[in-house]
Amino acid sequence: MSPRPLRLCLFAAAVAACPRQAGAKDDAQLWLGGTVTVDAGGRVRLSQEVVARFSANRRGLYEIESNTMVGYRLDSRVTLWAGYTHDPLYAAGRFTLMEQRAREQVTVDKLPFGPGTLSLRLRLEQRWRDGTAGTGWRLRPFVRYALPLRPGGHTALVFSHESFLDLNRTAFQKVGGEERMRNAVALATPLAGRITAEIGYLNQHGFVPGGPDTSDHVATVTLSASF
Repeated sequence: MSPRPLRLCLFAAAVAACPRQAGAKDDAQLWLGGTVTVDAGGRVRLSQEVVARFSANRRGLYEIESNTMVGYRLDSRVTLWAGYTHDPLYAAGRFTLMEQRAREQVTVDKLPFGPGTLSLRLRLEQRWRDGTAGTGWRLRPFVRYALPLRPGGHTALVFSHESFLDLNRTAFQKVGGEERMRNAVALATPLAGRITAEIGYLNQHGFVPGGPDTSDHVATVTLSASF
């Protein structure tokens, strides 16, 4: 298959993967993120990510997620990670409560696949919320495909899917099984030096037992740097 039809097929698949349901509660959102990853010597890597999320329905800022991770490279593609997530939640920009998480994951980076590269991640999280009893266990499989706009080029269309699978129930984690999914398409391009910008659209579909599902339409802007 030539590159152009393949791109169209991938785009159509990404759109089709975003479920639609009559009566779903829609929201317009903006997510701004930044990630810095550095080699700490030997096989060790350090990563710091911060994401600020804004919502029309929630009248502004509703979350600032900060993820601090330490990774150990098994080889050039596979890395084991562990870390901590500091996740204050807000309503209309006012702090409401604190969520904290422990996070473990394995990543497989940039496997050659057709004209592009495939990256995989399997993430396990333990979640706690201040003032609420219980530990929420959650599994998050993630797949990402990067398709260069031209052979050998560094600017690429990026397609991704992530599912959130709740492994138990607590007072704040109430869905057994798949709680939500994220399907996204973005344009990634290098900027100065080792900095990459990624701008795109993400649909976050939430499954609500006994009620209308939610559908967040998200504009995403992310800067990442690797050293």
